[in-house]
Amino acid sequence: MSNHSLHTIHIDDATVVKAPDGSDVRLLAETRGGGMAQFALDEGAVARAVGHRTIEEMWFVTSGIGRMWRRMGDEEDIVDLRAGVALTIPTGAHFQFRSDSGGPLTVIAVTLPPWPGAGEAYPVAGLWEPTV
Repeated sequence: MSNHSLHTIHIDDATVVKAPDGSDVRLLAETRGGGMAQFALDEGAVARAVGHRTIEEMWFVTSGIGRMWRRMGDEEDIVDLRAGVALTIPTGAHFQFRSDSGGPLTVIAVTLPPWPGAGEAYPVAGLWEPTV
């Protein structure tokens, strides 16, 4: 994807890749400052717990019901995920998410700066046993 030109894509035409956490990712748009993607996790699935070395993310849940565990230093929480919920994942935070019901859990995420590639995400101990 070019960072220096106008770009338009329909979600059905987006490239699908596996995220380091095991979720399916549709790559939507990217600029010099950030990237946008859709994450999807099948109903009943649990992603692997990871942290990010250099990026931060903002998530907006578009469908499904699930939970997100996040830990940053001494701060830790579990957020109920459903359509309309937005949250942040700061650089260095450990996190894990799961899809509990309502079909696949789908999220639109913005990554700042753009995803740098292999080695960005690293495995961490999570709250749940991953299934993907």
